[in-house]
Amino acid sequence: MNMTIFDHLFFNSFNHYKKGANKSKANKIAIFYITLVQASLLLVLGVFFAEFFSQMHVATMTATKAWVLFVIASLMLYFKNWMQYSGKKRKVLNANQKKTHAYGIFTLWLIPVVAVFLALLFLKVF
Repeated sequence: MNMTIFDHLFFNSFNHYKKGANKSKANKIAIFYITLVQASLLLVLGVFFAEFFSQMHVATMTATKAWVLFVIASLMLYFKNWMQYSGKKRKVLNANQKKTHAYGIFTLWLIPVVAVFLALLFLKVF
């Protein structure tokens, strides 16, 4: 079973928090983290395309509808990640996990911060 980049990021954060003081909450924190990463990447793409369509004078949807769609998509991402990483698949992926590069926790949390920064940058530049 092949692991995606999101699987690697999940297991890096899961293993970090499993070794620390938050052993019992490691899975919840890792699910929140991977959802935050995916939602921030979704935000970057959404802002980019919204600004692109705005520059091309294409009327797609209002900003309020876009934010509501983003919130709904983020909730769906959380539910998908909860289903995927709380069950049997997580145990199988964890058992099949080969020696991977362990990222530091600072690097892991920097990913969503940079993505949100890029989204804000796209909003200010265009």
